[in-house]
Amino acid sequence: MSGNLVEVVNRTRVPVDREAVAALVGAVLDAEGVDGAEVGVAFVGDGRMRALNLEHRGLDRVTDVLAFPLEAEDELATWRELEAAPPGDVPPRLLGDVVVGARQALRQARAGDVPPAFELAVLLVHGVLHLLGHDHEADAGAMALRQGELLERLDWGRLLVPAA
Repeated sequence: MSGNLVEVVNRTRVPVDREAVAALVGAVLDAEGVDGAEVGVAFVGDGRMRALNLEHRGLDRVTDVLAFPLEAEDELATWRELEAAPPGDVPPRLLGDVVVGARQALRQARAGDVPPAFELAVLLVHGVLHLLGHDHEADAGAMALRQGELLERLDWGRLLVPAA
């Protein structure tokens, strides 16, 4: 991984491999040409996810992933210019946080008949792309296309700790 820092917190009993999560998020940042950034990832339960969804989106229901970018759209453009500066001349880039509803992810994996680790990867990539300014409600499918491209080449198989 490059000079990106990914901090992972798991506040659930879902057996998430924090190192694998950090590696996957770091790989997304690398693929998007981001260096020197900091991202937080939190796995939370249904109650917390529902409360966050209500507080920030006005929707009183559990959701699968929320992204909390710390940069406004105009700051993203400034960072793209700064990334061309010599190393050491650019301050750390605090991108924001991705919060994943771990139980909701497992339910969705079961309903979609996909591996749970893959569902987590989908949500993590989706959240990180939001932190980087992608908006699936406004980009006519570009975000979904990029998400699919990234998922094809990322190693998501270790995101969950195997049962002993």
